[in-house]
Amino acid sequence: MAARSSAPKAPKAPKLDAVTAAAVDAAREAAVEHAADFGVGEYLGAVAEADRVVTHLFDCPHPGYRGWRWAVTMVRASRARVATVNEIVLLPGDEALRAPGWVPWSDRIQAGDVAPGTLLPTPDNDPRLEPGFTGGELAADADPAEWSATRAVVAELGLGRERVLSQHGRAVAAERWQAGEAGADNQSSRLAPAACVSCGYFVRLQGSLGTMFGACTNEFSPFDASVVSVEHGCGGHSDVVAEERGVELDEPVHDTLGIDNNLFD
Repeated sequence: MAARSSAPKAPKAPKLDAVTAAAVDAAREAAVEHAADFGVGEYLGAVAEADRVVTHLFDCPHPGYRGWRWAVTMVRASRARVATVNEIVLLPGDEALRAPGWVPWSDRIQAGDVAPGTLLPTPDNDPRLEPGFTGGELAADADPAEWSATRAVVAELGLGRERVLSQHGRAVAAERWQAGEAGADNQSSRLAPAACVSCGYFVRLQGSLGTMFGACTNEFSPFDASVVSVEHGCGGHSDVVAEERGVELDEPVHDTLGIDNNLFD
């Protein structure tokens, strides 16, 4: 004897109720009243949603909603002879033009999007930042001279802020800068006479990022006032020195020096 299959049976599709399926005119009238200026186009058919529940579909002729359709759901109570309107909605078809999926603002913003006057709130759990050291309540109890010295050290280390750059923040910044135009792998660096690290216009950053980056101070370089890699380079390197020439004098008309020397021979 063959074993019986334990797989669940698929639910039966609901049958198209004759009364609700025949209520096309009532569905259209309801759609026209609801659609207003959008209009109601040709009839596209009916779909059985459940027992005595049928949705009638009508094309939407509005040019801004091409491919959309009005869906008017009609229902009939048990033993009732008349179908009534349950719901009217505008639904997209397979080829309808739809709005793109919603993306939160925090995910949409890109590098450089902060314009003058724009405020960019920083998440309280931003992995690029970590708590800094400001002293806070310790200042009131500390010796003034000692606290002044501590505050100077804290300021020099760049820690006198509520939040400072985390190790993750430094790593992602370094990766982004190296991959950019101020990194080492680009046409400017390949054609440069030497790297930025040996240039007199190169000023190193403080902290751990200073081992890899600095700022360019050459006003004639396209990277002036920008962070550049120590391995970056451009044609404005300080070691490319122009040959200095003094004022070139014409040959003397009369060699007085030679004549004077001959007088004493």
